[in-house]
Amino acid sequence: MTAFFFAACYHGAGMAPLFLEIEGLACRRGGRRVFSSLSFGLAAGELLALTGRNGSGKTTLLRALAGLVRPDAGTVRWQGADVARDIDAWHGRLAWLGHLDGLKGDLTVAENLVVAQRLRGGRPDGLEGALLAFDLGPLAARQVRTLSAGQRRRTALARVAFSAAALWLLDEPLNALDTSAQQGFRSALQAHLAAGGLAIAATHADLGVAGARTLELGSSLSHSGGGA
Repeated sequence: MTAFFFAACYHGAGMAPLFLEIEGLACRRGGRRVFSSLSFGLAAGELLALTGRNGSGKTTLLRALAGLVRPDAGTVRWQGADVARDIDAWHGRLAWLGHLDGLKGDLTVAENLVVAQRLRGGRPDGLEGALLAFDLGPLAARQVRTLSAGQRRRTALARVAFSAAALWLLDEPLNALDTSAQQGFRSALQAHLAAGGLAIAATHADLGVAGARTLELGSSLSHSGGGA
């Protein structure tokens, strides 16, 4: 069991206001406490890279932030409001990518993106741009079940980018991606942050964002630095 306080949790006078604040979060997995007293905050345009050994709680933390598991303790606030008070509204503000790609195999690449966006209550504007960003134009009419693992991962990432969600929660987003696809993801992530979006990503690799903060789970220390 580990406890953390991210030193940059509270910004002082003249600093950008926090959009996302986590205070005193504690979670269990399989009956075992994996972290406790976890607190940090993110402002617009910031990336937090979650690092640490396997089993340290990275996925558990992401799932708790996404509202997929209930934490033992603590509060998640968005612009000062407890997200638990309106979980549907919270889900509308974030895009989730887990180890599974979350795609419908019988739908085409383009259909997966459009259906996901409509389920969010959004319009499918900008579809071509999302496909282009991940080099999916030639695959747009292919059923997802016919794709390789890397092509499915690119489709899942395009779904995240297409969502226009303010917060991206990403679990090992570079898995199954070749060098070219990794660069495409890094470009999309940088564009999201430059537009004022936020992202939290569990990763063992450098996500290519200068000044990204890092939170190491499974250690008594957390730190900020230049990437994962």
